Amino acid sequence: MTVSTAARAGLLVAALSLAGATAEAAMSPFRALAGSWAGGGVVDMANGDQERLRCRASYDVDGSGSAMRLNLKCASDSYNFDLSGDVEYRGGAISGEWTEASRNASGTIEGRAVGDHIEAAATGPGFSANLSLTTHGSRQMVTIRPQGTDISAVSLQLNRR
Repeated sequence: MTVSTAARAGLLVAALSLAGATAEAAMSPFRALAGSWAGGGVVDMANGDQERLRCRASYDVDGSGSAMRLNLKCASDSYNFDLSGDVEYRGGAISGEWTEASRNASGTIEGRAVGDHIEAAATGPGFSANLSLTTHGSRQMVTIRPQGTDISAVSLQLNRR
């Protein structure tokens, strides 16, 4: 193989690699989330009580579609949470870190994303929750199911602002 042939082969491999990375970023589920959202839902308490929530969310997605900064704030008459996180998307997998300011909690998040649906598990010292997020156009459904807390579930429906 001549130097010229090797150089062309190297350029072809590099071009194909970039094309694959660009295609994956274009398919990133984070792109559908970008922007500001608002809405509400309910928080189900372990004791059977239920309260209505008002929520605001923002998702700042980087230009490649592979990284996202999220902020979700919700409040009811007696309950609130202020969740933020940094998450990355790679080959269908998501991973990152989260913090919850009102309870001074933090941890990691890992899961999978397929199309417009994300399933993840958030864990931290003394805390774990399953998260499900589905986005259809300007509408988003979020479900959070903590384990071992006074909250049994949070269900939200958000609309793009």
